Amino acid sequence: MKQVVLPELGEGIEGANITFWYFKVGDSVKEGEDLVELATDKATFNLPSPCSGTLKQILLNEGEAVKVGEVLAVIEEESSP
Repeated sequence: MKQVVLPELGEGIEGANITFWYFKVGDSVKEGEDLVELATDKATFNLPSPCSGTLKQILLNEGEAVKVGEVLAVIEEESSP
């Protein structure tokens, strides 16, 4: 299982608000695809999926705040053939 974590966003930015999830639990995602849209007071940006697999859990919903380093979701990675 791979945790999707909010990375460092820049000096003085401690978190963001989740504005939109592009996938729902159970959906298949590919590495690099936009997974979630986030907004700070300065910008709106997309966080890509860190791996390919199945979105198993969304820990924070649209409208909720997330801090840098906090886990947003969990992806079950595809097994390599």
